[in-house]
Amino acid sequence: MARFSEPLSASSDDDQTFDADAFARLAVELHDADGMEETVEAVVQFALQAEACSYAGVALTLRGTREIAAVTDPLVAEIYQFQFDLGEGPMLTALTEGVAVHVPDAANETRWPTWTAEMAQYPIGSVLHAPMWANAQLIGVLSLYNTEPNAFSADDEAIAHILARHASVAVASTRDDETMTAAVDARKLVGQAMGILMERFDLDDVGAFEILKRYSQEFNVKLRDVAQELIDTRKLRGDAR
Repeated sequence: MARFSEPLSASSDDDQTFDADAFARLAVELHDADGMEETVEAVVQFALQAEACSYAGVALTLRGTREIAAVTDPLVAEIYQFQFDLGEGPMLTALTEGVAVHVPDAANETRWPTWTAEMAQYPIGSVLHAPMWANAQLIGVLSLYNTEPNAFSADDEAIAHILARHASVAVASTRDDETMTAAVDARKLVGQAMGILMERFDLDDVGAFEILKRYSQEFNVKLRDVAQELIDTRKLRGDAR
């Protein structure tokens, strides 16, 4: 879990508006976070300090899949999951339409009746969701929950949008790094597998790669997985030639 190097404090204004230094410190924390998990964990922990919220969470979307990336309490994960299951709710609207969604009074919300009924079991009075955009791509949503109704002000919503932007940049950067790392790892695996085939069958690199590609296509398996199988077992399914 990412840790802040020093407590984040609000500015002297009574409205709890955070100053630029607070967000600058968050940016440093996000930059130093090791991977996606620590990045989103830093975001939700900061939200607890920067916002009038009791609980916070981040849900992400990538290539049509959705994931609960970070929550400050298990109840947030439950609220996320039943919206995924129902196909209805303010978080899902924010996540699919890329719009901010504010629910001042959860008990009397009428836009998502099934969600409202389900929410009766949770100690939630008000909800605020801010979409996370990166390079015109909707990548997730930052969710804030308060136990009291009408807890979020216009200033809170403005801060949520700023925090969501910081989170978007950090998450997108982390994803890019992880994608690049995965690509490098895949190339290394394929290179090792080619080396095994070249030595065993006296092939050149083109011939070795063709064998791997043929097995990938024949068995409908990713090239890196074919390479990993060869490295682990020193053989491929059937005749390697």
